[in-house]
Amino acid sequence: MKSSNQNSNVKMPFTRRPQLILFILTACCVISMGYYYIKKENIVSVGQVAGAITVPVQKGVNKLGSIFFNFDQERLSKEEAMAKIESLEDENKELKEQMVSYDQKIQEYQDMRELLELKSEYADYDTVGATVIFSDMTGNWFSTFTIDKGTDDGLEVGMNVLSGGGLVGYISDIAKGHAVVTSIINDNVNVSAMQSTTGDACVVTGDLPYMKEHGLLKLQYMDTDFNISRDNVIVTSNISDRYLPGLVIGYAQDVTVDENGLAASGYLKPAADFKHIRNVLVVTTQKQSAE
Repeated sequence: MKSSNQNSNVKMPFTRRPQLILFILTACCVISMGYYYIKKENIVSVGQVAGAITVPVQKGVNKLGSIFFNFDQERLSKEEAMAKIESLEDENKELKEQMVSYDQKIQEYQDMRELLELKSEYADYDTVGATVIFSDMTGNWFSTFTIDKGTDDGLEVGMNVLSGGGLVGYISDIAKGHAVVTSIINDNVNVSAMQSTTGDACVVTGDLPYMKEHGLLKLQYMDTDFNISRDNVIVTSNISDRYLPGLVIGYAQDVTVDENGLAASGYLKPAADFKHIRNVLVVTTQKQSAE
């Protein structure tokens, strides 16, 4: 019981403190009003006192609100900026894709124009356009490759293949929907050729290692009294058993008489680009049927 009374005695001052504070404030207000009516001059009202307290508080609240508002605005601005950046990145990606598509279309157009020019150049022959779908590339060189046309398109083994303004090779194997082309840069591939204007005979010989290193084929078996100069056009000859006559092969380079003085030889820069073959023109006229 004694302990309980002590606890209650301790708590009472705290329970009465609000009433005491209210009483003191009320008394202050009454005294201030009375003093105001007595003096009516040089008096500081309760409102002024309250204002002196509340105005700084209000300014602090406004300042704090402004800080939070600015922070929120800054956060929104950052979110808007990030959204704008993402939007621009998407647009940039789309533009890049459009540029790639545009470049591809330009390349396709150039390839088709090249084939049409080639077709018009060999208008005496029937031709079929085809696209390269696979290449057994040897050091980035199209030594053997596959096209997307075959027997279903009227093609046959032995037909000549053109690209880039000149002879590429011949069809060496075929199926219904595709055909394999062996190019003239392969080792041991020989093409009976001649100078386009004089008819001086020669043989263009494939040499893949030399082609890789120098980008040239070999010109061989020419007479010592040859009339072939640098950059003369070399075409397939009439005596070729595989290639139609008059197909451009390339351009003569560095023709000289051999050391033994019995023959002349040189090099040939191919008309076709054997590093970049995308589309070809197959001459459907065979050598046997042309004769």
